[in-house]
Amino acid sequence: MSNKVIGSRNGSVNGRAKTFGRVMVVVAALSVAGCSASYRNHGFVPPADELAGILVGVDTRDSVSENVGPPTTGGVINNSAYYYVQSRVRHFAYREPEVVGREVVAISFDGQGVVSNIERFGLEDGQVVPLSRRSTDGGIVDQGFIRQLLGNIGQVSAGDIL
Repeated sequence: MSNKVIGSRNGSVNGRAKTFGRVMVVVAALSVAGCSASYRNHGFVPPADELAGILVGVDTRDSVSENVGPPTTGGVINNSAYYYVQSRVRHFAYREPEVVGREVVAISFDGQGVVSNIERFGLEDGQVVPLSRRSTDGGIVDQGFIRQLLGNIGQVSAGDIL
């Protein structure tokens, strides 16, 4: 005869403990996975073998665009250069995203549109320059439309109207 008592709760307690343990392992695994860093790549830089195909003094703007692809941006003065920019940004939990890699390839042109120089820059060559859109500040500081409208009521004089 066995010593097992029918209706004993020991089996169900052990089952609950095992289930609880498994749930805790899954929760711990998800917590660790949620804290891992994720990386995002932005932009495009042509590979070295494609850049090797560009001949200084021979290729033009059109042949560079055709062989390597259109640039990320062009030169500010007279479209004097093509710039290919690629950034790698690390996102980690609640922290601010951090630029961990940036590469810039600058292809300069002379006055006739012929390639005069090819340069490659990285983070190790200088400071991180934040890439952002230019926007004009409207001069409005933390005031809603109604507050601005009502704020001008006492500032109008009769001489301004006439």
